Amino acid sequence: MKVRAVLKSLLFSYALTGVFLLMLAFLLFSFNLGETAIAAGISAVYVLSCFLGGLMAGKLVKKDKYLWGIVTGFSYFLLLLAVSFAVRRQWDMSVSHAVTTFFMCVGGGALGGMLS
Repeated sequence: MKVRAVLKSLLFSYALTGVFLLMLAFLLFSFNLGETAIAAGISAVYVLSCFLGGLMAGKLVKKDKYLWGIVTGFSYFLLLLAVSFAVRRQWDMSVSHAVTTFFMCVGGGALGGMLS
């Protein structure tokens, strides 16, 4: 049951990521946003997607909600790394960027789980 809840919330998070990135691409195309705004938007997409996934996981599991939010955020991060590596065929991320992304994903998931 718990693994299924995490998988459902992870799928939900990635579906939201796709929608949010499409909206971000539309904003980029419409308003010629700079590189800083795009980087901030991508970070916001990570946090918001993990937050909503953690919220969903917490609502589905109903016990130790923050923990299952953390698991959802961590799973999101691992899948993000795996897909990035599979597409580029090399490690293309600095350690500081990886650590920052890790804490954004896990923190967003934990917060979503706590607030569920």
